[in-house]
Amino acid sequence: MDKNKPLIKYLIDFLDYCEIEKGLSSKTQENYTRFLRKFFYWLKEIKRENLTPASLTPELIWQYKVYLSRHANPKTKKTLKKTTQNYYLIALRSLLEFFAEKDIASLPSSKVKLAKDKADKEVKFLKLEQLSRLLSAPSADTVIGLRDRALLETLFSTGLRVAELAALNSDQLRVKDETVDIETAIIGKGGKIRTVYFSERAVRALRAYLRERRDMDEALFINYRRGNHQSEQSRRLSVKSIEDIVKKYVKITGLPVMATPHTLRHSFATDLLNQGVDLRTVQEFLGHSNIATTQIYTHVTNKQLRDIHRKVHEGRNF
Repeated sequence: MDKNKPLIKYLIDFLDYCEIEKGLSSKTQENYTRFLRKFFYWLKEIKRENLTPASLTPELIWQYKVYLSRHANPKTKKTLKKTTQNYYLIALRSLLEFFAEKDIASLPSSKVKLAKDKADKEVKFLKLEQLSRLLSAPSADTVIGLRDRALLETLFSTGLRVAELAALNSDQLRVKDETVDIETAIIGKGGKIRTVYFSERAVRALRAYLRERRDMDEALFINYRRGNHQSEQSRRLSVKSIEDIVKKYVKITGLPVMATPHTLRHSFATDLLNQGVDLRTVQEFLGHSNIATTQIYTHVTNKQLRDIHRKVHEGRNF
């Protein structure tokens, strides 16, 4: 590998490294490609397309961060959210890690600091009363309503990511106990395999939904709008469709929180911690590689503990 070529010429080598040595999925590689191309485009804009890795400076990193913070989407005319800016910075950080791994002189990845935004750190979750309203909202009189109730119950019961839920097949469900639960192994983020568990409520909802299925589609959750049960094309619900279903029932129930499938995942984790489940166990349920990712939920439970403490000791006189 030529270690002296311009930085923008390393993309293919970097993607090979992501696939072979880091085992990243093709989707992650696509995202890294898109994010890094913005950096390469910026280098061309400032006439630095021949910049080598060794010539990258903290000042250039800062200028790029300023560019990201002020760059507006040509369609919406809105600047990038802090979280979106961080996607671009994380991709650049990964490129610098690749340089370090291959002994190519450049800045350490620690020099790429992520944009901070307190609002982005806030974990949104539903209270039990709100969850009850949301999970009960779909009608039990139609197959679509049964599907939607099973879908919502599964999201909260398992803490699945929306992409993991969309990828579930009916034959993955294995009955462990006829009256209690189902457990199944899934391939999650980063290709990691974990077991997820279904509550009794979720099992009942799934059985009611599956009893009404008259098709041969392998997907657990399918789209009914196409109508052709004999179509060879899978009717599997997309991630976007699942997000729209959740949004639909949030509006129907009039919840003050604009809940998404990920909000139900947050609610799942928060509920476990509130019930006394330790952080390591919650980490396993969620499929997090790093416990630091799981620790965001302790901010929620710590606040609740603080509120309880204040309430109990309010006005106490000795």
